[in-house]
Amino acid sequence: MWSLALSIFAFGCEDDRDLVVAQLGDAPVITSPEAGLMVDITEDNLNDVFATISWTPADFGFTAAVNYKVEFDVAGNNFADAVELGATTKFDLAVSNTKVNNIMVTKGLPGGEFTNMEIRVRARTSAALDELISQAITVSVSPVAVEIDYPKLQVPGSYQGWAPENETTVIYSANSDGKFDGYLYIGDDAAAHKFTDGPSWDVNWGDDGADGTLEPGGADIVLGTAGVYRFVVDINALTHSSLRTEWGIIGDATPGGWDNDTDMTYDQTTGLWTVDIDLEGGKFVKFRVNDAWDVNLGDNDTDNKMEYGGADIPVAESGNYTVTLDLNNAIYTYTLTKN
Repeated sequence: MWSLALSIFAFGCEDDRDLVVAQLGDAPVITSPEAGLMVDITEDNLNDVFATISWTPADFGFTAAVNYKVEFDVAGNNFADAVELGATTKFDLAVSNTKVNNIMVTKGLPGGEFTNMEIRVRARTSAALDELISQAITVSVSPVAVEIDYPKLQVPGSYQGWAPENETTVIYSANSDGKFDGYLYIGDDAAAHKFTDGPSWDVNWGDDGADGTLEPGGADIVLGTAGVYRFVVDINALTHSSLRTEWGIIGDATPGGWDNDTDMTYDQTTGLWTVDIDLEGGKFVKFRVNDAWDVNLGDNDTDNKMEYGGADIPVAESGNYTVTLDLNNAIYTYTLTKN
């Protein structure tokens, strides 16, 4: 049973009659699907509905609009790496097999094997009140190994003709969790841009106060000098940041060691950063931005896929290499090609 919490809001504050007392009551309860649901996702049923998740209304002690978020994570993880299945002001949410499958594959869960997953509903009506969170239900899902269609966020702006339908100016959510990260070449000084959900202006965000917070339909966001910018956007928290980047390679395998970067060159046509460099075998390299460690990429699994703050990358043998860094897709990659 949920304990009652007491919060007091003052509206107008002219006298005590303007005080509204909010007494938190029952959290939402998931009524569908039933715990123990088993879903075997295959290539043939990817477009089917996984489940319509339904719940009882949350009780905040007064009449108000309530925002619900449905979360999904591996059972027993206490939702430490929860991914949002969707948000609504209603009491149900239809979720597709594709959505669930992408989340599970992104988490590295094995295809063709059932894994226990948990679903919960979070309810919020005001930042001044605590959330009400449902008890989780456990379902069992077998994903299918497919190429992931990562969620995209369009970045239309003056630099590309204010065209949200332009699929080359998008950033991705590699974890399908509403957090987007990506790099775009901005060819104009003081270029303005916004973010849109999909190839239209129906749902868009700007920044009214130029303070790093996003507002629906907000003001244009203005950048600085032309160049390659990293964009980081959290649609859940409605925050954003941008950083003009120059990439370099560093490490004891490089001529500069761990003290000095060797600068890479950006090709506007291919969207790749490249450099020809002599590397020493048996030693290591990493990539970093703007001669600092604030933003750096390594390779935790030695699979040519990059992670922020990842492990040092080994160089097998000495020689002259062409090194490339590809930041065009959801997963960042690199190559070390011996000349």
